[in-house]
Amino acid sequence: MDIEGKVAFITGTRRIGRLVGLALGQRGARVALGYHRSLDSADRAARELRAAGRQAMPVQADLSRAEEIEDAVKRIAAVWGGVDILVNLASVYSSKPFEDTTGSDWDLNMNVNLRSAFLCARAVTPGMKANGGGRIINCADWTAASGRPRYKGYLPYYVSKVGVVGLTEALALELAPYNILVNAIAPGPMVPPPDLTPEAVEKVRQVTPLGRWGGGEQIALAAVGLIESDFITGECIRVDGGRHIL
Repeated sequence: MDIEGKVAFITGTRRIGRLVGLALGQRGARVALGYHRSLDSADRAARELRAAGRQAMPVQADLSRAEEIEDAVKRIAAVWGGVDILVNLASVYSSKPFEDTTGSDWDLNMNVNLRSAFLCARAVTPGMKANGGGRIINCADWTAASGRPRYKGYLPYYVSKVGVVGLTEALALELAPYNILVNAIAPGPMVPPPDLTPEAVEKVRQVTPLGRWGGGEQIALAAVGLIESDFITGECIRVDGGRHIL
């Protein structure tokens, strides 16, 4: 797919989502930057794109509510005619011992990491079918893509990301007849969380075969590659500096 002139809807535009939006905008896409409460980050990315002569706008939606997602897609379509590219990056990530994990923790991970990807895909596919095709990219995790958990304390997160891989494969099969290609990106050590100690940051670097953190730009490059490809679907691409090799 040629990105020039296409409409991209990105959910989760804090940090890496912002970089994906900038990368697509730089290649000529019109970019809708989804947010729930973080208007500042979505608006900042939109202003950066507009300053570069690109079209961009923040779009508010609570991704736990199907009707709000559908309304957001309708608002995008009213301005730009539809959504050609969906990048599901909204995610929650936190650690808690299994003994302390509650049903609410489980629901939060499933709703944000998995259910929202399904609801967003369901909302954009009618328009993609009508326009002759599209691209959907989901966000998994390198541990889920490797088929086994690596760390304790992330049970609902890990299960939700395994679900994202399954969702990606099933959607790819369902939507292939309509030229809608569905893939997932499985990030590894990209950007250190703000609460990570310097010692922990260094330890991650040491156990990554490439010897460094990737940076969010690597996710943006992977997304661009999957969007531009016309023959990759149902894949989950690990962008992890080789972590899964060890």
